Amino acid sequence: MARRRRAAILAIAVLSTLATLALAPAVGATYPARNGLIAFQADVGDNGPQIFTVRSNGKQLHQVTHVDGVAAQPDWSPDGRRIVFTLNECAIAVVDADGGNLHEVASDAGACLNDANYTPDGARFVYTRFDFALEIESIWSMKVDGSDRRFITDAGGPDANVSPDGRKLSFKGPPDGALFVANIDGSGIDQISPSISVTYKHDWAPDGRHLVVSDNSDPSPTESVNVVTVRPDGTDWTYLTHYPAGYRANVGGYSPDGQWIVFRLEGPGLVPTMYRIRPDGSDLHALYASSTIIPRFIDWGPAAHH
Repeated sequence: MARRRRAAILAIAVLSTLATLALAPAVGATYPARNGLIAFQADVGDNGPQIFTVRSNGKQLHQVTHVDGVAAQPDWSPDGRRIVFTLNECAIAVVDADGGNLHEVASDAGACLNDANYTPDGARFVYTRFDFALEIESIWSMKVDGSDRRFITDAGGPDANVSPDGRKLSFKGPPDGALFVANIDGSGIDQISPSISVTYKHDWAPDGRHLVVSDNSDPSPTESVNVVTVRPDGTDWTYLTHYPAGYRANVGGYSPDGQWIVFRLEGPGLVPTMYRIRPDGSDLHALYASSTIIPRFIDWGPAAHH
């Protein structure tokens, strides 16, 4: 009798654990994580941008790609070993962090594929697809080998990102260029920023509680660009920087440990500089400055693991 009682108790405990796991959100592979290299695109000569990496102390700048054309919009894999990027504006390619094993993953003769980002489990990309014939921009997903392409939504397109728990999708959408959040299947779309044209780069905090974006994608000379955080439900719209007219603070994203936000600052009399700042707006540090290799579309990756 005692043996049967113990077996029953064990079975109940196992079922309770399984139920808890089923209800718990999937934790992103990059949280918590150690901070690794920072990737970005920068113009090189007349051919357009290539992908670079730099250490988080601003040292050891390394040019990752040397393609005959354009390499842009880098995004780190959750294991910190690879970078997905846009190749020649309308194809998606992957490269190892050291520049090896560069290969095209996907292209489409009838469409432009770009702006790919890894899902937190590293198994798929979400990306933007522009249909030339229909003139429709939409968000799709596919496996990292380019197969199993699935439509998600045509409510937006640029910089689609999946939340760390894998349940939400964020993107810049029409008509004003605001920031939106939807369910991962494209349903339940909510505008979470004011009706302004936010920048074409944003990011989720590794704990999924906030997103970071900059507030002006096309500033006039009398306007500024500043870094803002907001909750996924649209509350707590909070400015981290307060630069005056003429200054541009274009955000890259969060560090993998969630302790920093990286952005590029340009303005009158300034050499373009990459900075890091705490998510509460404190502890500003310059990381890297250059008048020739100017970091754009910045993505802070995790330390590589195997």
